[in-house]
Amino acid sequence: MRTFRNPFLNWIVEHPQSAAFALVGLLLLLAALAPILLYLTPIRKVPLVYNLRNLQNRWMTTLVTALAFTLVTALLTGMFSFVKGMDRLIESSGHPGNVMVLSDGATDEAFSNLPSFSAQDLPSDVQKEIVTLQADPGDPSKKTPLISQEVYVVVMYMIPNASAGSRQRRFVQLRGMSDMGVAALIHEVKLAQGSWPNAGVQNIGAGETAIEIVVGAGVARTFGTDLGKSMLEPGDLVTLGPRKWIVTGIMEEGTNSFGSEIWTRDTQMQKYFGRENSYSSYIVRTDNADKAKLAVQEIKNFKRERNLQSYTEREYYAKMTDTSKQFSAAIYVVAVILAIGGMLGIMNTMYAAISQRSKDIGVLRLMGYQRWQILLSFQFESLLIALLGGSLGCLVAYLGTDGQTVTSLISSGPGGGGKSVVLRITFDFTVLAIGMIFSVVMGALGGMLPSWSAMRLRPLESLK
Repeated sequence: MRTFRNPFLNWIVEHPQSAAFALVGLLLLLAALAPILLYLTPIRKVPLVYNLRNLQNRWMTTLVTALAFTLVTALLTGMFSFVKGMDRLIESSGHPGNVMVLSDGATDEAFSNLPSFSAQDLPSDVQKEIVTLQADPGDPSKKTPLISQEVYVVVMYMIPNASAGSRQRRFVQLRGMSDMGVAALIHEVKLAQGSWPNAGVQNIGAGETAIEIVVGAGVARTFGTDLGKSMLEPGDLVTLGPRKWIVTGIMEEGTNSFGSEIWTRDTQMQKYFGRENSYSSYIVRTDNADKAKLAVQEIKNFKRERNLQSYTEREYYAKMTDTSKQFSAAIYVVAVILAIGGMLGIMNTMYAAISQRSKDIGVLRLMGYQRWQILLSFQFESLLIALLGGSLGCLVAYLGTDGQTVTSLISSGPGGGGKSVVLRITFDFTVLAIGMIFSVVMGALGGMLPSWSAMRLRPLESLK
């Protein structure tokens, strides 16, 4: 891929669809704002104070119409903020150099079943590309390959003290590792509080034991809310299935999907969830994305007692974008319906204004104002209402959604399993631009027919 010195050009090359969408949106915005731009040019036109005074005199109608725009824009931008948060979660999940190995035919690690293995079980060309760490500072020959054997299951978590009629359960993702320190390096996960599990189980008194776990920041926040606190802390107990689990650490806040998981030792997962001596996936770290792609092909072509399926980790998590695309398509359908309602609202308001001001229009025509100036005058008013309502709608959406966390069930693709993730809703410049473009275009189109009607009024007939 060609690169440029200008970062803006590089962004266009790397994100052609986003660039095309931004260009179309800019053109629509300019087209919608054209009446305002023309109205403010130093040419003979209807005085600005005339429009402002009419909006003030009809303040109740203006306010109601603007609030309708506020509601529509807030709803739309809120939904786009959710999609933006989901896209950001998916984009940040997975390291470019990581390779995920599954059993043959599996498209999701929830349905993969693999035996224990070591680096020697991989093709020789892949073994050479595995990143290693110095295991013993005194012995350079002792190195630890960055390979993680992992058990992945989705279990049901019953919400404690849930009131009748409210949510009673959550889907929880558990991941067990043979070496949690190595797995943390491979997935680039760090702890904000506490420590990684050591013994696997911990005595909690009265002859009871609890399995040690580390929880993602999203899970800690969600479970904490269930227990009446802002966030779980090391030492807290949760109940999953027949066992109690004790939190030993909280992962650092991040945007990837591991913040929605609970990590523990693989032996505990295998014992209590019917995965004895089996794993869901192997994660192998290579130096970069190019070597990861070569390793994927080598593993797919590797013939042994049982064939293997392989993906780059980025490719695997990118399959979750199917749900994001479906949700985006649904939003566009809703947007069209809302736009029709918004345009009918502004159209009704402007037609009412024209019927009340027909004599004003006649006087303006007799004073020498041209038809197109009358058209721009009324179009200007509809755009002002749309801009006011759209701005308030974006503000409401920002205050109500930005930074909020929600739990969503997303699919990993055809034939794959669902993943319950805790994502952070993101209200950024793109979402703001979408909301404002939508509102302004809606106001421009809704005001077009009434403005055209006002322009066609004949001066003498309107004065009768």
